[in-house]
Amino acid sequence: MRTSRGARAGQYAALLAYLVFLAFPFVWLVSTAFKPARELGSLHPTWLPRNPTLDNFRQAFGEQPLFEAAANSLVAALGAAVVAVLVATPMAYVMARHRTRLAKAATGWVVVSQAFPFVLVIIPLFLVLKNLRLIDSVPGLVMVYVVWALPFALWMLVGYVRAVPAELEEAAAVDGAGRLRTLVSVTAPLLAPGIVATALFAFISAWNEFFFALVLLKTPEKQTLPVVLTHFLGAEGVADLGPLAAAAFLATLPSLVVFAIVQRRITGGMLAGAVKS
Repeated sequence: MRTSRGARAGQYAALLAYLVFLAFPFVWLVSTAFKPARELGSLHPTWLPRNPTLDNFRQAFGEQPLFEAAANSLVAALGAAVVAVLVATPMAYVMARHRTRLAKAATGWVVVSQAFPFVLVIIPLFLVLKNLRLIDSVPGLVMVYVVWALPFALWMLVGYVRAVPAELEEAAAVDGAGRLRTLVSVTAPLLAPGIVATALFAFISAWNEFFFALVLLKTPEKQTLPVVLTHFLGAEGVADLGPLAAAAFLATLPSLVVFAIVQRRITGGMLAGAVKS
């Protein structure tokens, strides 16, 4: 009994330490965003700002077009999430319900493709977008994000589809429902948590993505938020720390808000995807 309590206490202590480790960068970011310039240059930094100020936020919005960049990031992230889910859902259904050698090979390729570094694919993507005249455009960036998020979305949704018992579809077919009616009325509602979780992961990965946006977008009015954040670095690599922290704090809020709204569906989707029929 004592061993069990000690092990549980150790687990809680390890979990608490992990949460502190994860929360420390965000807490320090928020603290830095509200510190005045004098405290930022102090040799003895404090955890909390002694004289909180909004000057860093005013300076950040005055120096860089954060609203325009956030709008570009939102369009790219939402477009990538919606298109990736719409394409991946029927593909995942076919791969989960028809376990042929081709489906197994496709699943293996999906896993292997995630190991490819960005640098390896940027030149082919650049040439393809150039031929399609989509360089320096948000739709071209959305296309790249969809291609990059599709393997992971497909891999996730295959697990969710397999968690839906095929007997439910067979029962609907016996009752006279066609294939399309069965997918819409029976399978799709059960896949909703997994679809929401997949869309959220695609959204967050596109919202935070930097490398593709840096290479493909050259016009300042079309750049996304992660790229605009680099403009707070000086010519010699010295960061304007206060405005940079304020802008970075604002950049993290959308993903946190979206995650807080749909966290229940994400938890349900993960549990469903972890069960195999």
